[in-house]
Amino acid sequence: MRSVEFEPGATSLESEGKGYVVASLGEDSGFVPYTAFSAKESYIGENPDIIQGFTNALQKGMDYVQSHTPEEIAAVIEPQFPETDLETITTIVTRYYDQETWKSDLIFEESSFDLLQDILETAGELEERVPYEDLVTTEFAEIAAQ
Repeated sequence: MRSVEFEPGATSLESEGKGYVVASLGEDSGFVPYTAFSAKESYIGENPDIIQGFTNALQKGMDYVQSHTPEEIAAVIEPQFPETDLETITTIVTRYYDQETWKSDLIFEESSFDLLQDILETAGELEERVPYEDLVTTEFAEIAAQ
């Protein structure tokens, strides 16, 4: 039987001897923007310092992941996963680390936007494609990445 499992479920199945991770959807698909943040243009225009501060904080986390080992990352995030032991978290983080799952910056590239729209379209959840430049701004992420 084949199934798609998210973490920590996939690693739990492996550690229990009930399954194997044979492929990573993230590794095979490209950078899918699973997490994105949105705000009204009016809010962005009236609060650029808040948007930039929030983006800078997220980039700081991205920088941490790029400059630390899987073991260090796992130890830092362990409190966020009280139902999962440190060894399992370390295994998961090591897998992501080895696959280069995490980008080094938050810049939402047009290729990722197109991939997201492809996925939504294929699933029947997108009636009409939206031009990248009509929906995405990268100015804050570009500043944070400097």
